[in-house]
Amino acid sequence: MQNSNPDKEEGRVASMIEEQTAKVPSDVFLWASLGSMAASLALKITGNDKTALFVGQWAPSFLLLGIYNKLVKQLGHDKKH
Repeated sequence: MQNSNPDKEEGRVASMIEEQTAKVPSDVFLWASLGSMAASLALKITGNDKTALFVGQWAPSFLLLGIYNKLVKQLGHDKKH
């Protein structure tokens, strides 16, 4: 896909991250999110309230990484043509 704003390009580090991120299947992030919610519930049931809150807060981060992963796969990272 051609860059819609050729005056703005990703930096070297962002391009390297996108290159590696695109290799990860998108459902990994969904399963990681569900896993963190399940672990949080288990911790809550066993009385580890603070740890349960900490682990439960990972779910949105995993989902956001999944969105980023999907965007990188669909749009690709900036390339010079």
